[in-house]
Amino acid sequence: MPGLAAEVPSLAARLRRWRWPLVGIAIAVAAFAGWRVWKRPPPLAFDTATADRGPVVARITATGILSALVTVQVGAQVSGQITQLLVDYNSPVKKGQLIARLDPVFYQAGVDQARANFVAAKAQVEKANVQEVDAKRQYDRTAALKQRDLMSQADLDTAEATWRAASAQTGTAKGQLEQARAQLKQAEENLGFTNIHSPIDGVVISRSVDVGQTVASSLAAPTLFTIAEDLRRMQVDTSVAEADVGKLHDGMEATFLVDAYPNEKFSGRIRQIRNAPQTVQNVVTYDAVIDVENPDLKLKPGMTANSTVVYAERHDVTRVPNAALRFRPPTEMLAQLGGGRGPGSRAAGTGPSGSPPAAGGTSPGAGRGSGAAGAGPGAAAGRTPPVEGQKTVWVLHDDKPAAVRITTGVSDGTLSEVTDGALKPGDVVITGVAGAPAPGTAGGPPRRLF
Repeated sequence: MPGLAAEVPSLAARLRRWRWPLVGIAIAVAAFAGWRVWKRPPPLAFDTATADRGPVVARITATGILSALVTVQVGAQVSGQITQLLVDYNSPVKKGQLIARLDPVFYQAGVDQARANFVAAKAQVEKANVQEVDAKRQYDRTAALKQRDLMSQADLDTAEATWRAASAQTGTAKGQLEQARAQLKQAEENLGFTNIHSPIDGVVISRSVDVGQTVASSLAAPTLFTIAEDLRRMQVDTSVAEADVGKLHDGMEATFLVDAYPNEKFSGRIRQIRNAPQTVQNVVTYDAVIDVENPDLKLKPGMTANSTVVYAERHDVTRVPNAALRFRPPTEMLAQLGGGRGPGSRAAGTGPSGSPPAAGGTSPGAGRGSGAAGAGPGAAAGRTPPVEGQKTVWVLHDDKPAAVRITTGVSDGTLSEVTDGALKPGDVVITGVAGAPAPGTAGGPPRRLF
């Protein structure tokens, strides 16, 4: 067939003519595919943790100072020189026991002078009594003579005035006697104050003077000793932050540690939460007083106590790390979840700010196409307001992150109780992004993710 033979060479010629353009097109397609692969951002590596079940114990910690229930500062009510100290540090004392003496010479002289003034005032009273009696007798005699017209009225008036003046002088002398008696008593009291006695039963925990030292009490009583009533019963004055004070109440149990016994835990009970605020550098705290039994006398006044109060406790609940609650997806993660549409694209199912979907357990990648339209600005207006305690965690399902809405309860600072939501024990939650896109990729240079 001559026509068929002529057509075959013509087809072969045309194929030879288009061979190189086809090769060029294939190379261009391969180059474009390679460029897309090179420009694709590398997959993100996540820091993860696992939700589990277990106890969650919510605690409040505060630092306080140990002190005795009753601490008395014993001072000197008069000035003088210390001549004798009868107790020292850690000495047990009884109420009324003599513990120190001041030099009594000056005060003994004051007592002697006041006693002499008292004796003189007493003699003046006796003298005034005698003069009053004599003036009364003279008045009576003059009055009798006047009745017989043997004395003038002027003589009678003079006798009466003398009698009444003597009576007033007697009253003055008695007043001076009372003043002298009061001065004598005061001098005797000052002399007695040179002997310093313990006001309570207790233990001397501080001594501030030595023999031969002069103390002056002209303005304020100087402190000589500090006596604790009973070191077997002590208290801890803790400073509780105003954000935590509402979680405490009287009668709650508390535990604390001291540096002297780091491996031994001491227990007590809150006796009082005082209403007086303490403000230091604009930080407001309140004093929670914890009663402590100290039968072995291990605890000393002034020790620093690191107190812990348990205000809520849950057993065998679903727990999630708090780091997972704080995690927020970066732009690179949302871009990859959006199907590789570039850093500026939003993942389907997220709001204008890249927030996760409101329904718990819905994957950000789901709902592409027609569902993505609901993620625009118009959808944000229809979102329900957040519920108190409601959080969002990101869970890895088949190595793909998905947002899950949960409700949290008690937290111990590291783990939080999950009270509601689709999160189950064993779910792997995201706590952070381990790596960022390298320079030259679609994500650009590394940036801060948080």
